[in-house]
Amino acid sequence: MSFLVDWLFDVLASLGLWHKEAKILFLGLDNSGKTTLLHMLKDERLTQHAPTQHPTAEELRIGRINIRAFDLGGHRIARRVWRDYYASVDAVVYMVDAADGARLPESRAELGALLSDDALAGVPFLVLGNKIDVPQAAPENVLAYYLGLAGCTTGKGAVDLAGTGVRPLEVFMCSIVRKMGYGEGFRWMSQYIK
Repeated sequence: MSFLVDWLFDVLASLGLWHKEAKILFLGLDNSGKTTLLHMLKDERLTQHAPTQHPTAEELRIGRINIRAFDLGGHRIARRVWRDYYASVDAVVYMVDAADGARLPESRAELGALLSDDALAGVPFLVLGNKIDVPQAAPENVLAYYLGLAGCTTGKGAVDLAGTGVRPLEVFMCSIVRKMGYGEGFRWMSQYIK
């Protein structure tokens, strides 16, 4: 894991993101892995967490980027306060349980509402399809289809979107339990944090 963290630090440094501050919202339905990922990024430890009942904030330092990460919870009542945190947000990490096909329509509706909200216009969205270690997890193309993102993503490489008016949006598959996939997603997202 330390190799991944060191690699992520090096990538962020090479992208010129030294000495930057970022406000990132961790959103998604309950049980998608938001809190687990946040603690993995902070402590590099995998622990089981109780469902998030109240919004929490964590200070993370990745390379020389100081990140204020907000885990707002994902149950229905928690989703009512998401909008209260949109001001001055630099990026959104939207987590999806790729192994819970029954909740994909609900996740699609929430993601669609976020993407169409004027308060988040232009904000980069990293969609993480979590739990790919579970056999019934949807593959990336199927997940993108069910979330209404097929043909809407902007590309995983270094894509210059400056001046295009196009919002950075990409899907990455991950397994927090296996510590894989999310590093590439954060590397992608870091190029769009101003």
